[in-house]
Amino acid sequence: MTKLTDTQRVILSAASQRTDRLALPLPKSLKGGAAHKVVNALIEKDLLKEVKANRKLGDPVWRESGEGHGLTLIITEAGLTAIGIEVEPQKTKTQMQAPKPVSTERKMREGTKQALVIEMLRRPQGATIAEIVEATSWAAHTTRGFLAGALKKKLGLAIDSEREETRGRVYRLA
Repeated sequence: MTKLTDTQRVILSAASQRTDRLALPLPKSLKGGAAHKVVNALIEKDLLKEVKANRKLGDPVWRESGEGHGLTLIITEAGLTAIGIEVEPQKTKTQMQAPKPVSTERKMREGTKQALVIEMLRRPQGATIAEIVEATSWAAHTTRGFLAGALKKKLGLAIDSEREETRGRVYRLA
């Protein structure tokens, strides 16, 4: 069993109660060189670990790394064990349950320009670039990019086109 000072026990206990396992903030009475001495001893014993702080989430920063990254402190499994908290053993891959299948089918929102264009392309007469431009208020090059990018590449829709004498190039969903 690792010998801990009261201050070290307080730091580890507070970290164990946080869902993110952060050891910061330290007790207000612990400042300056004393804080560094206590924390460094915990790091040396592998009871705390320095990890990159997620500044987007507002993680408190313990110190800056040599590369300019903020580092924060988290309690390790050894730290939890040192204060008497049992750590559940990591499950092996065979013990883990298979994840529930996730539906990859996209749901289309009604009333969007994308839905409007798809509806126009599903019609038996299809749609020309000019008709789509009029319906969506897009520029012609935007419409062509939408057909190639959003519909063909992202949604994987097959779009056929053929030239009609009266209307010009007509696009339809295959």
